Amino acid sequence: MLTLLKLLGDGRFHSGQVLGAALGISRSAVWKQLQHLEAELGLSIHKVRGRGYQLATPVALLDPVEISRYSAACAWPVFVFDSIDSTNAEALRSIERGVAAPFVVLAERQVSGRGRRGRKWVSPIAENIYYSLVLRMDGGMRQLEGLSLVVGLAVMRTLRELGVTGAGLKWPNDVLVGRKKIAGILLELVGDPADVCHVVLGVGINVNMQVADEVDQQWSSMRLEAGRAFDRNHVVALLNDVLQEHLSRHRSEGFVALQGEWENGHLWQGCSVSLVAGVNQVDGVVMGINGQGALRLSVGGVEKVFSGGELSLRLRDDS
Repeated sequence: MLTLLKLLGDGRFHSGQVLGAALGISRSAVWKQLQHLEAELGLSIHKVRGRGYQLATPVALLDPVEISRYSAACAWPVFVFDSIDSTNAEALRSIERGVAAPFVVLAERQVSGRGRRGRKWVSPIAENIYYSLVLRMDGGMRQLEGLSLVVGLAVMRTLRELGVTGAGLKWPNDVLVGRKKIAGILLELVGDPADVCHVVLGVGINVNMQVADEVDQQWSSMRLEAGRAFDRNHVVALLNDVLQEHLSRHRSEGFVALQGEWENGHLWQGCSVSLVAGVNQVDGVVMGINGQGALRLSVGGVEKVFSGGELSLRLRDDS
């Protein structure tokens, strides 16, 4: 089906005869595939007698060659999948197969996209970025300190450079515009974190999505914020470049070198919040983060420090 989608991607009319010839199938088989595109992928296709078929909205698919052309400095191998369970899951399978890190896994669609704490990550086809970067870590625990925050910082900077100027951070792993989520980060680890391990840096960015009835929280997208569509190949290329720069600095100087920049981008700095872990809740005021990326809260006038994991941070009504 995605071969057909690529043929229609330019947004122009294509006759059933031409599409069938390109695919090596009959016109009736083309019609069946078009019905599947609409039903399974939620795409809208115009059908005009005498002219053929046209996507209601043109689609530019992800392309490793285009990503490489846009990238200024990064040469990470990029693997693009039409449809998989999740890019993190495929990244983990690639590690097991012995694929040498670093490398990037991308997908046009995820059927089992995951966020933090097992939440579903809604993943419509050819609209957003579903991205996983695999790194080999040889430096022990220090190389993991604040790593998810470094990724969030790189995502925020990428969005801002592309015109989403209101993008900011929410501890530990979200990028927001105001109170609306525009991107999220999910890290997964394989191996011994005290010695040699692989880490999968999963990133989901809402790029061109305009409607998503399945999302159960406030959300936005780059397109909604900037008022224009984005070339996702360009977004991925810039993200690669910015991530490479931030990860290099983190590796050589530690998270403390990026701590101030992260705090400057934290939208909830100085806000009254509730920190929730299961049935337990701690109310306090955000003071910032420490040199390991842990959250510093003023709780009843006393500073307390909390690490990530299964913690959830929420604004209090009086903030």
